[in-house]
Amino acid sequence: MIPNRFPDVGEEPEYNTADATLWYFQALRTHYEATQDKDFLRELYPTLQEIIRWHEQGTRYGIRMDASDSLLHAGEEGWQVTWMDAKVDDWVVTPRMGKPVEINALWYNALCCLAYFAEQIGADGRAYADRADLVQASFGRFWHAPAQHCYDVIDGPDGHDAKLRPNQLLAVSLSYSPLSADQQKAVVDICAQKLLTSHGLRSLAADDPAYIGTYGGDQKKRDGAYHQGTVWGWLIGPFIAAHLRVYKNPALARTYLQPALRHLADHGLGSISEIFDGDPPFTPRGCTAQAWSVGEYLRAWCMIHKAEK
Repeated sequence: MIPNRFPDVGEEPEYNTADATLWYFQALRTHYEATQDKDFLRELYPTLQEIIRWHEQGTRYGIRMDASDSLLHAGEEGWQVTWMDAKVDDWVVTPRMGKPVEINALWYNALCCLAYFAEQIGADGRAYADRADLVQASFGRFWHAPAQHCYDVIDGPDGHDAKLRPNQLLAVSLSYSPLSADQQKAVVDICAQKLLTSHGLRSLAADDPAYIGTYGGDQKKRDGAYHQGTVWGWLIGPFIAAHLRVYKNPALARTYLQPALRHLADHGLGSISEIFDGDPPFTPRGCTAQAWSVGEYLRAWCMIHKAEK
């Protein structure tokens, strides 16, 4: 596993993250597209195989494959293991214990990436392709047909969680999508209608009873709002990637980035903030120059530029 926090000297790394290690596969897929470095793939291939093996048999914090459907379960009582990781004392604000949608999108993507890497270096990746097929077949369990979007978490302590969150965008935006074309479009459309703002996407739909539209107050109030409606700038990247996959319209996709040009002149001058209020006027909050936000806006510009060629 890749830790979610690299500590100072003398401190122990923290490994309570279900997504960081799976993102590694996507990072390598993108790197290979840019470099065609097969020697690098060969060097890392055994490590990637070990990562998959440990996820299949189970690792820290309840992160393990469910043999009955090949989907990944993640989380233990009292721990926050997804990117929505706000915690105040013993209060985990969004525990999301069970099978989170973006973790399983990353899991499917990782398996497909490894099968692809195997093909590139002349190894036998059939087992990973077969496992990916099983995951894709089971991913249909995430589809909440009446609402026309994905459940945020399935098989949780209280069953399925139907809250409308942006996490499902990863099931459309990654290199490999487990959703059908119609489902991909439905996800992009509903996220555009209910989550998209001028500077990113809300972490929870505004019509949800748990929605908090303003980020402020003491630490408990701030952390309580962090992933309950607060807008995150970095989510514009997955949204643009998903939008381009579905609509193939770079000119339209570019319009979603235009407000960032104005934002560069306020708050953290020349940079992009971490978060914004979920309610208008979407006041910038949090870190004034956040790497997640900056990186994803740059990636989105590059994706659009590439699509225009």
